[in-house]
Amino acid sequence: MSPPTITQGATSNYKNLAGEQGHRRFREALGRSRGGLTTKIHLVADRRCRPLAFVTSEGQRHDSIAFATALSLVSIDRVGPGRPRTRPDWVLADKAYSSKAIRDHLAGRGIKAAIPIKDDQTAARQKKGSVGGRPPNFDKRRYRERNTVERAVNKLRNCRATATRYEKRDYMYRGTIAVTSIWIWVRDPSPSELPNTP
Repeated sequence: MSPPTITQGATSNYKNLAGEQGHRRFREALGRSRGGLTTKIHLVADRRCRPLAFVTSEGQRHDSIAFATALSLVSIDRVGPGRPRTRPDWVLADKAYSSKAIRDHLAGRGIKAAIPIKDDQTAARQKKGSVGGRPPNFDKRRYRERNTVERAVNKLRNCRATATRYEKRDYMYRGTIAVTSIWIWVRDPSPSELPNTP
């Protein structure tokens, strides 16, 4: 199975989300950002830029909040007998996911990570000296493939209904994303998924 990656995004400067209206927006994955009401798609994609799993959240929420949830939704059927694969070999993600909690989560599941280290984390470790421990391994060569998630997002945005959310309800919007994902998979099937032709 190809390594999944996850989308990235900016945080918001909007502070006033209190009250009933704010709670309704959270429930419907609508958040306030500089551009107005927005929704963020946390995406897991394979090496061929095909969506494997996704989670929606408010536009101003940090990327890392949905990391474990999105990764837990990955389930790929095997060609032969056996249970579906739920654990990828590698996870490629940007600096937004560089945290001890995420690295510990991946290590606990036996998943290798290619996540660059933030500059402030490097400085804090060096400040501690030998007590700071060794830096986590980082495979620069494998990390070059992380742009697959941006290409997967571009494929989703080829569908106008996914690029611009028209639905009021979150479950309807997630249905739109699911249909778009199916369309992407139908256009680019794996060799084992192609019908046998004489």
